[in-house]
Amino acid sequence: MTLRPPRSCPQDSRGETAGVDTGSCRPLTAPNGRHRPAPPRPSPSDPAPRPLTPPPLPQRFLFPPRGRGGMAGGGAGGAASCLGYAGCNFLRQRLVLATLSGRPLKIRKIRAKEEDPGLRDFEASFIRLIDKVTNGSRIEINQTGTSLYYQPGLLYGGSLEHECSPSRSIGYYLEGLLCLAPFMKHPLKIVLRGVTNDQVDPSVDVLKATALPLLKKFGIDGESLEIKINRRGMPPKGGGEIVFSCPVRKVLQPIQFTDPGKIKRIRGTAYSVRVSPQMANRMVESARSILNKFLPDIYIYTDHMKGASSGKSPGFGMCLTAETINGTILSAELASNPQGQGAAVLPEELGQNCAKLLLEEVYRGGCVDSTNQSLALLLMTLGQRDVSKVLLGPLSPYTIEFLRHLRSFFQIMFKIETKTPEEEHMGGEKVLMTCVGVGFSNLSKTIR
Repeated sequence: MTLRPPRSCPQDSRGETAGVDTGSCRPLTAPNGRHRPAPPRPSPSDPAPRPLTPPPLPQRFLFPPRGRGGMAGGGAGGAASCLGYAGCNFLRQRLVLATLSGRPLKIRKIRAKEEDPGLRDFEASFIRLIDKVTNGSRIEINQTGTSLYYQPGLLYGGSLEHECSPSRSIGYYLEGLLCLAPFMKHPLKIVLRGVTNDQVDPSVDVLKATALPLLKKFGIDGESLEIKINRRGMPPKGGGEIVFSCPVRKVLQPIQFTDPGKIKRIRGTAYSVRVSPQMANRMVESARSILNKFLPDIYIYTDHMKGASSGKSPGFGMCLTAETINGTILSAELASNPQGQGAAVLPEELGQNCAKLLLEEVYRGGCVDSTNQSLALLLMTLGQRDVSKVLLGPLSPYTIEFLRHLRSFFQIMFKIETKTPEEEHMGGEKVLMTCVGVGFSNLSKTIR
């Protein structure tokens, strides 16, 4: 009598038998030592046994975010812990630093107790912009807009266009791009449309005059680094257009920028759109009446745009910059009230107030003006593993919170030394910021 060998029991991935009756896997030897006959095979007319399927996985486990190697779009990799915040404040800081560090981000309770809860249109527009310049980002927003989850992707760059919300100036979006642009895979060239000058955010003129020279000090320079204003747009309707282009860099060089030097010249721009061209000339005369008391080298350009270049709303304003013998650039700006909001402003009054704001910025001093403090600290953090120093004026509340976020995302802390006016022989109190860079490297940069 021939014996059949015992059939093996198929198993699924969990180690359990699947697709067969466990009774058919009994051993062919009885307890008394005699051989047991094999169980009968099912006839073709019998229904097929129903396979056992594992329960479906929860949605969040179906497509886990893949880790990305290297820095500049993945420094921390996929195993990075998710950072959690509550509230809508400093949303740009958190999104930009999450993108650079590669760490996922969860923000809860975004205006949860207000009558109109959730993200505003300008914040949603900034999130769309981040999604455009990255590749593979994962963004989840709940129905009410009060909760945001962001898993950053690879910084990609390339030629892009973006319609900015007229609620905020283009400078709101441009400040974030200035932090991200040097670390793209491809050089960034982006067209931004919206409001170019308002009373809330840094204008395109100020960022062009102050942020671009600051980037050059860290080794980010070249012909392709520029901000070009094609059309001006004033609130509330906007209609402006600018082109921002920036080259990519592998690493940033550390800086020692501790001596601002003395002011040698003042430059500026007085612009007017959809109003009389004389508005710009009146602003220039009133500003010069104050600044000429301190130095003679003052030149303020007048920029009057007509037709399609003038946007959709009337307005005027002024941007002033003071340059020192060591290359420090300090800025101040002022714009008229939007159409239909607030009282009308005389151009003479606006010019004088703008000149006083510039003198106040010079009094604060430092090697970087208050608008670009956070940009300078970020570039110092992302530099090579070497000591960087910069002398700043009094830290703004925005910069103080930015330092806290740098500690959370990059685990870096600055040495802060206060310098009294007696030590510096000029202006108000200064702050000497010192740090060692994290050695950030743009691994996504294309090697040619």
